[in-house]
Amino acid sequence: MVKEKDDVRMKYDVVIKKGTIIDPKRKKSTVANLGILNGKISAITREDIVGDIELDVKGKIVCPGIIDIHAHVEGNLDCAKVLAAMGVTTVYNGNCGMSPNNMKAFYNKYDHFLINQIEQIGHTSLREQVGVIDRYKPSSNEEIEKMKIILKEAFSFGAAGLSFGLEYVPGSSSKEVLELAEVAAKYGKLVSIHTRSDCYGGLSTLREAIDITRKTGASVNISHLTYQFGMGMATEALHMIEEALEEGLDISVDSGLYSGFATAIGSAVFDEGCTDKWGCDYNSLIAGTGKYKGQRLTKEIYEELRRDYPEDTGIGMVGEEYEVFEILDKPYVMVCTDAGTLYDNGIPGHPQDAGTYPKFFRTMVREQHRLTLIDAISRCTYMPAKRLGLDNKGIIEIGADADILIFDAKTIEDKSNYPCFGETETRPEGIEYVFVNGVMTVKRKEVLEVNAGEIIKDQCKLWAWE
Repeated sequence: MVKEKDDVRMKYDVVIKKGTIIDPKRKKSTVANLGILNGKISAITREDIVGDIELDVKGKIVCPGIIDIHAHVEGNLDCAKVLAAMGVTTVYNGNCGMSPNNMKAFYNKYDHFLINQIEQIGHTSLREQVGVIDRYKPSSNEEIEKMKIILKEAFSFGAAGLSFGLEYVPGSSSKEVLELAEVAAKYGKLVSIHTRSDCYGGLSTLREAIDITRKTGASVNISHLTYQFGMGMATEALHMIEEALEEGLDISVDSGLYSGFATAIGSAVFDEGCTDKWGCDYNSLIAGTGKYKGQRLTKEIYEELRRDYPEDTGIGMVGEEYEVFEILDKPYVMVCTDAGTLYDNGIPGHPQDAGTYPKFFRTMVREQHRLTLIDAISRCTYMPAKRLGLDNKGIIEIGADADILIFDAKTIEDKSNYPCFGETETRPEGIEYVFVNGVMTVKRKEVLEVNAGEIIKDQCKLWAWE
């Protein structure tokens, strides 16, 4: 409600007028005015409130800012700008076992940033810190103990979880995985898992990921399910996950909007024999960055890139498009980008960074009518907020953080494409405004030069049943 003092109306920092407000927590939609003051939502009313900035957004959707539960931003401003332009206000970094080695230094450097950042500590990074550089080598007992010490220290600095990218370090032993997961479970931290393998052979490694929560009690999030099992075996993977959920295991899932994945061409994911595993030729692999950007690979180019340019982006066009939607149909699946690891002169090597969420609203809601708009918004906001314990985000209510996305549901559309077909970085249509902690960060396609985002640190305390 509007508050008055001495007959003078309260003035808000920002007033968003006449928008269609959607709160995914209550699954409610209404037309009202929204007032922002000191970074918080301070009024939701139909009274005529005033602000330093007033925006008439009649006919547009006003909802919580998007929370990307699987990203690799790590302070990369180019990436943050691309994500912000499609409505992302908070990212959960450090996935796939990859995170800053010096967590304390990272927190100090990026205390303020364009968008909010939450950090995990990565298993691969832990291995590197104790000297395990060979990805095909298991860690020794002594190295595991050292990793556990660093892991607990990272939690004390504010790290919110532990991530594994087991496909990148295939030599990792079950012992090191379980012992590190036990530390995460002890402190109630989420464990994110990029499974040890993909395709049909990867189904057994999905069982390994599920067994982590069964054996340690840790909460587990299965990463980018389409990229791991959207190659003809999505139905089997989903069945395994649903059995685990029926058992009562604390499992969640994220997935993206693309059937072709991207990662460093020199990584273990693209080890020799990958084309046989995926049942494809080399021309199903595309260079996303570097001297061959946009070209389909030959065996000779593949070998050259692996040898001389291992950090270049490789895109595996090996998934089934229909399985993207089969997975996203499931009510327990959150939407993610996997954005951030692979940039070349400020340009992403894959369209996921610039197009994921607009593509989700375009395909799943407007074109295919698979989801209601409220449910779709929930998958990108309230569900990841709940999973990450962000009580003040992913919702529209008085006192909540003013992380807000305003978009046109009739025109929102992704414009980025694979590098063999178009530009990977083209910004979407239909995004009107984005606010982070009450500060405007995006005005249509323009990303503003502000540092409204914060590092969100987690508490380090022993887990207890709630």
